[in-house]
Amino acid sequence: MSKATEIISPEHGAADPHDTHDGHHDHHAPSGIMRWVLTTNHKDIGTLYLWFAFIMFLVGGAMAMVIRAELFQPGLQIVEPNFFNQMTTVHGLIMVFGAVMPAFTGLANWLVPMMIGAPDMALPRMNNWSFWILPFAFTILLASLFVEGGGPAFGWTFYAPLSTTYSGDSTALFVFSVHIMGISSIMGAINVIVTIVNMRAPGMTWMKMPLFVWTWLITAFLLIAVMPVLAGAVTMVLTDKFFGTSFFDAAGGGDPVMFQHIFWFFGHPEVYIMILPAFGIISQIVPTFARKPLFGYASMVYATASIALLSFIVWAHHMFTTGMPVAAEMFFMFATMLISVPTGVKVFNWVATMWRGSMTFEVPMLFALAFIVLFTIGGLSGLMLAITPVDFQYHDTYFVVAHFHYVLVTGAIFSIMAAVYYWIPKWTGRMFDVTLAKWHFWCSLISVNVLFFPMHFVGLAGMPRRIPDYALQFADFNKWISLGGFAFGLSQLIFLVVMIKACRKQGEPVSDRVWEGAEGLEWEIPSPAPYHTFETPPVVK
Repeated sequence: MSKATEIISPEHGAADPHDTHDGHHDHHAPSGIMRWVLTTNHKDIGTLYLWFAFIMFLVGGAMAMVIRAELFQPGLQIVEPNFFNQMTTVHGLIMVFGAVMPAFTGLANWLVPMMIGAPDMALPRMNNWSFWILPFAFTILLASLFVEGGGPAFGWTFYAPLSTTYSGDSTALFVFSVHIMGISSIMGAINVIVTIVNMRAPGMTWMKMPLFVWTWLITAFLLIAVMPVLAGAVTMVLTDKFFGTSFFDAAGGGDPVMFQHIFWFFGHPEVYIMILPAFGIISQIVPTFARKPLFGYASMVYATASIALLSFIVWAHHMFTTGMPVAAEMFFMFATMLISVPTGVKVFNWVATMWRGSMTFEVPMLFALAFIVLFTIGGLSGLMLAITPVDFQYHDTYFVVAHFHYVLVTGAIFSIMAAVYYWIPKWTGRMFDVTLAKWHFWCSLISVNVLFFPMHFVGLAGMPRRIPDYALQFADFNKWISLGGFAFGLSQLIFLVVMIKACRKQGEPVSDRVWEGAEGLEWEIPSPAPYHTFETPPVVK
């Protein structure tokens, strides 16, 4: 929120005094299992999303452990190659659609109404529905592992003709589950847009909105634009496989490369869907612990919008090796380099915010700093991949795996952890276990770099991705990568313990503002956040 923003609320609370006289609101909150099944309260739904995302994170992580156990040393030892391929495919799908996206949606549900002074999300019943179809979608996806022939084994990008000729029966289940995930995402996005456009508190102009709200508004438009494209791609795969069409079958006049164009027209904006809310989170946390207003608020808003617009014209940088005309390769190379400019603006602004600030290093700030450094590494390796002639060498090697895991693990997932540590004292009214949280941070930080950094080297040396076995020359690095993977997986169990203790409210009570230097409407309401907030809207001056 810009430094000029001040909040005037009826009496000393942030909402109607009748609303906050009881901090716990037990007489308002229903109890029992049906509270969670039928809830239309944005805080309950946010909690459901976050716990669902965490469970999926652990499930997807378990699959990653299978992958790393198989690759611990050369030679096939633990699982069959086909099962290995199923693990790589489902791991990717679960982490993207089951962990990262629902976690950001959960944060949006919790925070957007509180940040803009709205009593709830605009479409609460649709909000309930958009969450509750997700467990069914992922049950269908996981059930596909148990059908005859095994689960989908063609990579999370399900390239045709591999996906359309795959012998297993699981393709239909996979397509159906992706459709349901897409429906959930579109409903969530519509809800976010309607809430932000229509329900801001009096006086909260566009350029006074917190950056987390801005990044989510732009992300929601991206979701509505690209999720139908993914739906089209999976439907064409389904009809090619089961109904005799030949969209992607060259023998029937189709074009396999067309699949890649359609998929990546969805897939590249999707990458920004998974990182823009992270930019918003870091833009809330850094000013708090630097005790300075965010440097260049307006430029951050414009940079976010630029990234979103440019994300639609860079998709074919995933396809340099498909034999595109040189003119197209040049266009996508320069467009990809261009998109790094607004991203660089963001990193510059975060560093400028910290410059000569009174910084302290609480757990959310530790994760935010790790995000800035490690996400920048991921961004630089992405810039290397943007250069067409070099990409011929890097393409489909472990270098690409290293690049996107630096963006999605030390980027998106670290930002989600930062957000949870930053806001959970406000949600529960108690401080989490700081000692355990610092253990979680340092174990995660060290192990994640042991896990992903050596992948750059084996990739540059030519190790292909998605292989269950490899040449002897890659053995030493792979051993370290696997050890880092197991350590990172175990570190997340510390996070689980911290979260369970926090939800059981086993900590010191916190003040309403929680962190000295925190700005924004959500810090004006009591801790823990009451079940209903802002029944009388605050006035933002």
